[in-house]
Amino acid sequence: MTAGETPPTDEIYRAIEATFRIERARLIAGLARIMRNIDRAEELAQDALVIALSEWPRIGIPARPGAWLMATAKRRAIDAIRHDKMRTRKHEEIARELDGAPSQSFGDGEAAAIEAAMGDDLGDELLGLIFTACHPILPPDARAALTLRVVGGLTTDEIARAFLSNEATIAQRIVRAKKTVAKAGLGFETPRGAERAARLPSVLEVIYLIFNEGYAATAGDDLVRPGLAQEALRLGRMLAGLMPGDAPEYKEVLGLLALMEIQASRLPARTGPDGAFVPLDQQDRACWDQLLIHRGLDALARAEALGGAADNGGPYMLQAALAACHARARRAADTDWSRIAALYDRLRLVAPSPVIDLNRAIAHSIAFGPEAGLRLIEEIADADALRNYAPLPAARGDFLFRAGKLAEARAEFVAAAALTRNEREKAFLLARADTCGSKSFGR
Repeated sequence: MTAGETPPTDEIYRAIEATFRIERARLIAGLARIMRNIDRAEELAQDALVIALSEWPRIGIPARPGAWLMATAKRRAIDAIRHDKMRTRKHEEIARELDGAPSQSFGDGEAAAIEAAMGDDLGDELLGLIFTACHPILPPDARAALTLRVVGGLTTDEIARAFLSNEATIAQRIVRAKKTVAKAGLGFETPRGAERAARLPSVLEVIYLIFNEGYAATAGDDLVRPGLAQEALRLGRMLAGLMPGDAPEYKEVLGLLALMEIQASRLPARTGPDGAFVPLDQQDRACWDQLLIHRGLDALARAEALGGAADNGGPYMLQAALAACHARARRAADTDWSRIAALYDRLRLVAPSPVIDLNRAIAHSIAFGPEAGLRLIEEIADADALRNYAPLPAARGDFLFRAGKLAEARAEFVAAAALTRNEREKAFLLARADTCGSKSFGR
């Protein structure tokens, strides 16, 4: 192809698709802040895509394709605002004429003012969109769905499949979330200072919720959904790149990023060739992604540089430090379980929850023996949050198995299998129950 020659149409279409996929979230973020309406912002972004599909084969790929799309979308937004204002003013004129009052026209000065406002530097629009989509006024499942839709760019069908729901349910959830945001009059702006610090936990919670569903699927035939975990990682990296580095709460953003990077490194080893679950101590650590581990440890080090050791950090820094203990152990036998138990002792004070208490019991059982785990697990066995929670009897079964109480262990594994909704996990638990006639099965 000679200089100045227009690329083949197929190449242009691929360029449009790639550019829109990359720029979509920023387009919607900027447009939502202008229009104060997510639906309108999505429509305008889609309009820009349609115009690109029509124009680029004729004019070629622009030098700055993302900027071209944004400029085109903003022009459409100006037209929409003008149309809305003219329609509103026309209704007002009709009302005034009926009342005998003089009419007013939509002047060039007002149009110029709109265009000037559209050209303002809107700042970190994407960060504002993330904080809006994860606003605490929405229930967690709605926050996750809306975030994946408007920030992640996933279709309702993709979100439904990710969470094993039906498309209609997810669509309704997103529609309700958008209406709630609109009714609340949220400004799609990044909160500052104390307000940002107060809302950040909701953002981190949503991103980690999405990651966990990819890392350990709660239901269905697949144990992991790597695509969903990767989407959460992308959101975490995006958030870390957008947050002010001098913000006190930046440490926890880095902590969450470190946690996800390290946990994601194990995804290739969490399942065998047949898709069966492989427990942590039996995983082939050569399959762990060393690049992700390096990135995770680096993010943790940056968090610690901002605010001291992870032991004194928030819940995500502490969990990242826990993940780092496994990442640094070349063999399962090298894992520092005493440190892990100590970190869980700290974590339960910073972020108390029955699930953390359960994980603490598991850590203590490995560090100090199964009887220590059994004592701790009995203290939380009646917690409402752990009722019908498969990991509770699964953990108790493991403790009993290692204590040599095989009949009791088998009953616990069977009970856990009956509670889980994930078919791979169920098969693993039933296999453990079958091995309770022999101590040959590893931990």
